[in-house]
Amino acid sequence: MNEPNPLPGAASARQTIERYIRVDHAGEYGAAQIYAGQLAVLGKSKHAAILQHMKEQEQHHLDVFSQLITTRRVRPTALLPFWRVAGFALGAATAAMGPRAAMACTVAVEETIDAHYASQEATLGADEAPLRETIAGFRAEELEHRDIGLAHEAELTPGYKVLTGIIKAGCKLAILISERI
Repeated sequence: MNEPNPLPGAASARQTIERYIRVDHAGEYGAAQIYAGQLAVLGKSKHAAILQHMKEQEQHHLDVFSQLITTRRVRPTALLPFWRVAGFALGAATAAMGPRAAMACTVAVEETIDAHYASQEATLGADEAPLRETIAGFRAEELEHRDIGLAHEAELTPGYKVLTGIIKAGCKLAILISERI
């Protein structure tokens, strides 16, 4: 970590890494659930293959963070059951609004995660290079998902700015909560 002398009351390097792993695990869990919800609605549409591709990448991210939860002995968030329902519901609801709204959801989530992962990358030092490289690789895939959403006309969704604003706010709140609970 790039914080040699934390302030009194500040989280230790270990606590910070635990928060990163906990919240990233929760986020990838939620993302996999969002795509599962979208596929439940759009699974027979022309968008099914691209949604499945993104879901598989999110599942890989989740598998890696699940392994880190175990090997680093990090307590996962107690809110996984809630994120399962919330993620699936968000995915299904946006997909029910149509493929463009599903893609708008993807854009909103991935833009939020991009900023989140970028912040984590910036704080991880040489002692956590493997974790930083993992996050950087996953961040690149999240940006790929955002670009897929934009290429599939996410911005043409009626109420795009309102919808993505609400989803981004929800993602930021989920990040704050999952880091601690």
